[in-house]
Amino acid sequence: MANSTMVTEFLLMGFADKRQLRLLLSVLFLLMYLATLLGNLLIVSATTLDQNLHKPMYFFLRNLSILDMCYVSVTIPNACVNSLTDNRVISVTGCAAQIFLFIYCAFVELLFLTIMARDRYVAICQPLRYPVIMNHQFCVWTTLVSLLSGLIYAGVHTGNTFQLSFCQSNMVHQFFCDVPSLLSLSCSDTFNNFLLLIVSAILIGCGSFMFITVSYIYIFSTVLKFPTKERGKAFSTCVPHILVVSVFLSSSSCVYLRPSVASDILQGVILTVCYTIVPPFLNPIIYSLRNTQVKEAVRKVILRQYYSRN
Repeated sequence: MANSTMVTEFLLMGFADKRQLRLLLSVLFLLMYLATLLGNLLIVSATTLDQNLHKPMYFFLRNLSILDMCYVSVTIPNACVNSLTDNRVISVTGCAAQIFLFIYCAFVELLFLTIMARDRYVAICQPLRYPVIMNHQFCVWTTLVSLLSGLIYAGVHTGNTFQLSFCQSNMVHQFFCDVPSLLSLSCSDTFNNFLLLIVSAILIGCGSFMFITVSYIYIFSTVLKFPTKERGKAFSTCVPHILVVSVFLSSSSCVYLRPSVASDILQGVILTVCYTIVPPFLNPIIYSLRNTQVKEAVRKVILRQYYSRN
């Protein structure tokens, strides 16, 4: 079918139907959003200003924190404002921009998490070669490749989605624009779109999951050979990463691999909230606040800001 889009705007779904619950959830998510920005901004400041943290591990942590601030900003502020004002309208252009940015951030986030697993593997299993393998050039190039490949991946999915015609309902069953929700609204043949979505999700998601899993199999087999006192320190840098990867991959897989029409809408919203808010919110806590060096660097940043104002 030719691209003769009849829908000029979409209506987004709120957090809840009841006003009191909608306001409560909006305030809760807004507070989580502000806490996410503050926590990740502290991490970026600490890893930038403290010379002791100019290492590959903290280089990727800083990149992840910057990306998390962008990732959570694509959906949450707009969704909270819409729920608070009960204005759920979004233009087709705005919807396309939101889809592109969301897919881009999610894709790059997954690549960053995969690279961080590689970093932990080299640090624990090949410590003597760590400075050589995880050199500055490698860190910069992997970051650039992740960012550029994200543009291609997001552009392909966004372009394929908006080549379709939308002449049915304009009610998006999600609190932000995403590909599965829009495909269910199209009056065009969406088989190829669904096929591309599922195949790419399986290839990228499963590929990253397998790489991370194999990395941690080697890591755990190496850590078990450590003296008992050193095992706890090694595991403390790995377990948080595993938790965030598990939450991100499991919730996103449930959302994007489930049937778009038959699935429960509320269940989909809950799962989406899990991987849009929770990972960026937990990032400063589970990656950094458990780290003594980062704790000290964050404390210095806070004290510096405090004394500069007094």
